Amino acid sequence: MSDLALWGVFLAVGVGTFIMRLSFIELHGRWRIPLLLSRALVYVPASVLAALVLPAVVYPPGQGQFAVDNPQIPAAILAAWVAWKTRSTVLTLVAGMAALWGIKLML
Repeated sequence: MSDLALWGVFLAVGVGTFIMRLSFIELHGRWRIPLLLSRALVYVPASVLAALVLPAVVYPPGQGQFAVDNPQIPAAILAAWVAWKTRSTVLTLVAGMAALWGIKLML
């Protein structure tokens, strides 16, 4: 790909991104979101986070398959339990990392 074509792609992607973001700002308040869609949009951040975190936890780095002896799985389960019980992000991070480091030290 030539330099000119590459800069054209960068420009097109930048303009497209700007237009998409501007459309949400400009249309906010002019259109009413249906109640069903509004209720469904509440779950988008949690589902995106799960889609990003779960593969990193289940598949250890450098492996393309599920490993039973993966120390990240019990640490993630403990962190999820702490998050559920305390609703504290800091405690969840501390408990998850402490559990992961502790399990790795035992192995």
